[in-house]
Order: sequence, then C-alpha cells, then structure tokens
Amino acid sequence: MRMLYDPSLKDGKPTTMNDHDGSGFLSEAGARLLEKEKKYCSYGDTVHYALRPKLFERCEGSYLFDDRGCRYLDLQMWYSTANLGYAHPRINAAVHAQIDRLPQLASQYLHREKIELAEKICQSVERGFGLKGRVHFNVGGAQAVEDALKVVRKATKRQRMLAFQGSYHGRTLGASAITAAYRYREAFGEFADRAQFMPYPYTFRAGYGGDAQRTEDACIAEFEKLFAHECTGAWNSRTGACEFGAFFVEPLQGTGGYIVPPKGYFKRLAALCREHNILLVDDEVQMGFYRTGKMWALEHFDVQPDIIVFGKALTNGLNPLSGIWAREELINPRVFGPGSTHSTYASNTLGTTAGLAVMREFEQGDYETSVGEKGKYFLNGLRALKAKHPQIGDVDGLGLALRMEMCKADGFTPDRELADRMFQIGLGHGLDLGSGTVGVVLNIVGYHKNVVSIVPSLQITRAEIDEGLQGLDQIVTLATRA
Repeated sequence: MRMLYDPSLKDGKPTTMNDHDGSGFLSEAGARLLEKEKKYCSYGDTVHYALRPKLFERCEGSYLFDDRGCRYLDLQMWYSTANLGYAHPRINAAVHAQIDRLPQLASQYLHREKIELAEKICQSVERGFGLKGRVHFNVGGAQAVEDALKVVRKATKRQRMLAFQGSYHGRTLGASAITAAYRYREAFGEFADRAQFMPYPYTFRAGYGGDAQRTEDACIAEFEKLFAHECTGAWNSRTGACEFGAFFVEPLQGTGGYIVPPKGYFKRLAALCREHNILLVDDEVQMGFYRTGKMWALEHFDVQPDIIVFGKALTNGLNPLSGIWAREELINPRVFGPGSTHSTYASNTLGTTAGLAVMREFEQGDYETSVGEKGKYFLNGLRALKAKHPQIGDVDGLGLALRMEMCKADGFTPDRELADRMFQIGLGHGLDLGSGTVGVVLNIVGYHKNVVSIVPSLQITRAEIDEGLQGLDQIVTLATRA
C-alpha cells in the first residue's frame, strides 16, 4: 500500500479549498468526470497512485495543463516516452499527413515508413556497436520483450533466463517472469520459466561505503559463482552447455531506481556471458533514444549486445510502436521466418511515421552533446540540493536520466513516505516559483520506492531546469515539514 499525502487535510480536517494552495484540484466539469471514472473505469492501472487523480487537457513542450488551465512542469515525461517534448510540431505534422494519406494498413503488407524506419534503427546500431542485424516491430515494450524471448528460445533451445534484482521488463506473462518483483507474479500462479535474478551493482546501497569498484567486483564475483563447478546447476564444463539462454539487462535500471552501474561492470559481465554461450539482451525501452546522451545507453559501457529491445520514445508517445533489433545470425529469414511472431498493430502506419520523424529529429540535432551538457547542469543542481537537505541521500545520473534518493535525516535509511509526500505535493499545483504558481510532475521508483526519477524532455531549457530545481527545493522543504 502506498502511503499518500493529502494536501487538503490539516490536522485531519479539510482546509479551505483554493485554486493555488494545492487543494483546488478540479473544475466542476472535472469533478463530474471523476465521478464517472469511479463508476466506469478499472482501478487496475496506475492512475490511483495519486490520491486525487488529475484531469489534463493540454500539453506542450515540458508542460502539462489541467482542466483549469494550471501549468505543471513534467519531470518524468511519461516514463521517458515523450523524449522530444509534448506536441512536437514536426512529429505531429508528419502524423497528420499520414492520417490523410495512409492511416491504416494491415501489418502483413509493406509500406515505405516501416522499411525506412527499420533502416535507420539498424544504421544507428551499426554506428553505435559495429553490428549488422534486422528489426522486428511490435506495439509495446512488454510485447517486444516477448519477441526477444522467442528469438532467444529459438536460437538457444533454452527457456531459462537471467535478469537483475530490481529489473523491470513488463507485465505480460513472459516479461513478468524476468521482472524481479514477485508482486507482479503473485496473483497469477506458478511461473516455471521464472528467471534467476542476479544482484545489480547498486553502489549507494551495496554495503561498501559508496565504493563503486568494490561494488562491481562483488557483483561480478556473485555471477562467476554460477560457473564455478557443475553443481551450481547452471553450467556443464564437460559439454560447454549452459542452462540459461540469455541475460536480460537494463544499462541503467529504470523502475529499479535509475541506478548508474560502475563503468567497467557491463564489459566484465558481457565477457562472462560470451564465455558461457549466454546471449546478452539489452532492454532500452526506458533508456534508449538519447535519454542518457547516447542513442543506446549500452554504448556508454563498450559492450556489444545480441538483441536490443526498444519502445516508448520511438514515437515520442504519439502511437504505440516498439520492437527488437537482433544480430543477423539470430533473426535472418532462414532462422526466424514468416509468422515467427505477429501482432495486429505491429508496424502500424501512424507509429512508423512518428518513429521515422523522431529519428530524423535526432539526425538533425547534436543530442549527444546537448543532453550531456543539460544533464551535467541538472545534476550539479541536484548536488546543491543534496548539500542543503540531509534527507537527500544520493543523487546521480547519466545524461538526462537522473535520480534523487530520499532518506531519513541520517541520509541513508530509505524514506518511502517522504517520497510519496513529494509526489502528491508536486501534483498539488501549489508551488510559488518565479514564473508563477505551478505544479511539478514526479515519478517515484526504486527498490524501496523512495527514489525520485528526474526524466525531463531532452529539449528542456536552462530556465526550465532552474524552475525544476526550485520546485524540487520547495517540495522537499514542504514534504519534510509535513
């Protein structure tokens, strides 16, 4: 159960409602819609993580606008989906044009945008990793993970996988089997294909006093134990056969807390995987498309993947589209032929058009430089907040994938309730910043649900970063007083 903060309550009693104190949540029309939502909509999604769900009417750039016209700076951008900002004019225009020309087409037929988008993704992988391969499209990140599992099982004839503690790969049955948290599987029976979960190098909480090298060494040593002798149940040194088909990795853990690994960790991990014939599957659903300052986050770590899973930011959130890239030897027509996997909306014309427009935007701008510079500026601001607030135990990041870990006053004990209060206060639209009264949209992640992920638009301006830092400062101050 999430601990929630209600800014309309004071000493257990409602305060006077006001449009700008964080408690005037809805217009009259919005209140009527919320009553309908209570009656007709399932609560099985994540809407009701918020104590008082918001109704948003408009979006632009780094901002959302609610049904009263109030402005919210979005520092989570739909879980890193709208990387190029909301209502991007050129991407929107491309989709509008496609709606008038080829809005629908069954996915068993070809269209130009599918082929050109696949080409651009393959070319980006060749530039980043020096590898040739092919792309297969689907509609969501979890569905693309399922396709990756099919490729692995077809190539290796093995169904057991490795993944990380703290991993998140989706909530379909196959993706849940390689997602660490048992709560995603608990209600749905036994998972015979459940992954074996290895520790992720989480330097802040690894128990080595923040020493990244010792954290890396310990995690590698734990992985090496699987192959120490035949009685580990993972490896037969006589035949060179391994029980595991692939290791599904997130270059930076997303839902696990936007954790940046030690620089040398993945190179050592990949070498062990190659030595024991384990494929490396790179899940870039949250971290791909320049979120970290590289097209693919794994590029930072000098490692070559066998399969890449992508989604979310591919279309900037305009139409569901995801996919996998795999090495030629894993996905060429001789080994992964027609009908190997299929979805009605895979490679849909609106999604491929949006994706092609996104890729063209990346080609026209130097996002590697700009995201790196903005990320350093934002991270320096977070470090200043950490020096001011003892409850901020850790800040870190890569590019514009940033984290702020909230703790008790000792700076280490996780404080989930504090993070939840921050989430609710941000949505309350009661922050008095220099640009006016605004709200700040945050997301809470992490092993202990105490990490604020900072995931802004890649096109965020310095002024908006300053506004975000000022908002975070006020939110931490208000939350620690509550």
